[in-house]
Amino acid sequence: MHSLMVAQASALTEQLNRSSNPYRDPLSRIDWQSLDLDHWWLPEAAVSLHGIPAYDHLPEAQRKRLSQYEFINFIEKALWLEGIFMERISRALADSLGQPSETLYRLHELREEAGHSLMFMELIQRSGLPIDPAAFKRPRLATWVGRHAPYRSAAFWIAVLIGEQVPDHMNRMIRKHRAQISDTIYEIITLHAIDEARHIVHARATLEYCLPIAGRLAPIYLPLLNHVFRQFVEAFYFPAPALYQLAGLDQPARWAQRAHANTARITFVDECVASTLRQLAGKNLPISWR
Repeated sequence: MHSLMVAQASALTEQLNRSSNPYRDPLSRIDWQSLDLDHWWLPEAAVSLHGIPAYDHLPEAQRKRLSQYEFINFIEKALWLEGIFMERISRALADSLGQPSETLYRLHELREEAGHSLMFMELIQRSGLPIDPAAFKRPRLATWVGRHAPYRSAAFWIAVLIGEQVPDHMNRMIRKHRAQISDTIYEIITLHAIDEARHIVHARATLEYCLPIAGRLAPIYLPLLNHVFRQFVEAFYFPAPALYQLAGLDQPARWAQRAHANTARITFVDECVASTLRQLAGKNLPISWR
């Protein structure tokens, strides 16, 4: 059984390597000249305050500005995740040099993640929007797990799968509303989603390889993974008060409280994380974000 899994993993890695070529730098593929602050960057249904009567009374320009800052929050979290993942891939390269296919795939992922990060940084800089680091909270426990869980452990690859799929579902939801958002934003999330589809396939396959151990240790993993998952959801879907302040909203702490109590937002998050939760529950890892 073990040898069969190794053979299947090797065949999948070869396939992913082939589909990773040819590579084009995302920075050269984006129409940066079309970027402006007059369009929505998130569809309005994806804004954290959507569905709250007080939000509906805000001027449209202010609602658009909030969508722009919430999109920046979204890609800032992607920068955080990709930074951790690039760090771990780089450290793992030394262990894969006797496995050419695995080494090639890790190098492909490094190149793609670096390209995404450069693309996100370019957007933030070109936006010209004031940025306050306090507005972009990074989960401490999730950071620790990402940096220190053994690379071959189920805990690490569960965290990777969560970290890949949570933003991917957001990307896919945004793409359904192409007519509502800036063309530049649409291009960015499309390029991101194409590469992430391969990364998710690889993460799922690697997790399957690790799960025989995880099945026996599930009671130990669950409290940790529940906490990590909740931190992911909080970071991606519920902005810090400082972000509302950047968007020009008075009483930012009050707006943050409203977002957490917003039934439309809770339903939106449920829809975005549902498939990930089903996958993990099917692996004897029942996790919840609430």
